[in-house]
Amino acid sequence: MPNRPSSTHPILLDIPSQLESDRLLIRAPQAGDGAAMNEAIRESMTELQPWMPWAQQIPTVQESEAHLRLAQVKFIERQDLQLLLIEKSTGQFVGSSGLHQIDWQVRKFEIGYWVRTSFTGQGYISEAVRTITEFAIERLGANRIEIRCDANNIPSARVAERCGYTLEGTLRNYKLDSHDSLTNTMIFARVRGSEYE
Repeated sequence: MPNRPSSTHPILLDIPSQLESDRLLIRAPQAGDGAAMNEAIRESMTELQPWMPWAQQIPTVQESEAHLRLAQVKFIERQDLQLLLIEKSTGQFVGSSGLHQIDWQVRKFEIGYWVRTSFTGQGYISEAVRTITEFAIERLGANRIEIRCDANNIPSARVAERCGYTLEGTLRNYKLDSHDSLTNTMIFARVRGSEYE
């Protein structure tokens, strides 16, 4: 049977601000992270623009810093758990992931992710997603974790498949892409207590 939802207020949950995988520190944003994230976004705009609504214009360093400071607040309030991916050996900003669209009563989460261009194709995102998935199941009692991606975003779909997520369906004409054209969205999921887990 699925985990019974907890009545504990999310603000009382002891959620560590940092996880580790083989190559990555996976941690909550901190003041001062904006410049590193901004550099990664600037490097990666060509790859991000087709898939990320927030990447249609290059942000300023101040905008990136403000975003991460707000993300810090949301992390503390347990509204959204954005996590930055930092390479252990160099301290370099690799990308971002985290647990979003949180429903604490159901214990349902959505994992999002992006990687900077110079780190693509090296398995960093799959490594991060596996670590975050395990954390969500074991420490947060997740009953459902989703990964959603544009049906044309094949690299993102492959990450979901590599990490043991099952394609549950495709939502047709679900949203507009960066060119205001209708696009389909694939939904992958891991579900506790079923054949999908």
